[in-house]
Amino acid sequence: MDALSVKTSTERQNSVISTDLDRTDRRILDVLQEDGRITTTDLAARVNLSPTATAERMKRLMREGYILRFSAELDPDRLGQSLLVFIEVKLDRTTPDVFDTFAEAVKHVPQVLECHMVAGGFDYLVKARVSDMAAYRRLLADAVLDLPGVRETHTYAVMEVVKDTHILPL
Repeated sequence: MDALSVKTSTERQNSVISTDLDRTDRRILDVLQEDGRITTTDLAARVNLSPTATAERMKRLMREGYILRFSAELDPDRLGQSLLVFIEVKLDRTTPDVFDTFAEAVKHVPQVLECHMVAGGFDYLVKARVSDMAAYRRLLADAVLDLPGVRETHTYAVMEVVKDTHILPL
């Protein structure tokens, strides 16, 4: 590796993390990522602040958009949604109106968990959950292939989840 491509972990952190966040803000965010249900009192103890100061920082972090939402992570297996699939989608045309129409339509497909416009050999990468392969086949036929502008899809069924986290490195 050449000297230009190597950054220390501190340099990477500083380039990624806003300068508006101090060490305590980053610690609050780190703890909340692991346990969004932690009480303000317990959070305050973990970051060495008073509960009032901690609550004020949390309000500011939410107001400024660092904290997007709080939610519960559910077990898809227990809820009958064991099959995770990734779908590459190629559109018939790559024009702003086709992108916009596809993006709006895919938001209304409940089985779609994520949809990302990507650069490369296809246009969108869709992440979806269904109960089984038969349910996936119905999703593909009844929803995905009917989305506006879809020309071609390639599906990858997940055999094993090796890593699945929502925790951002701070």
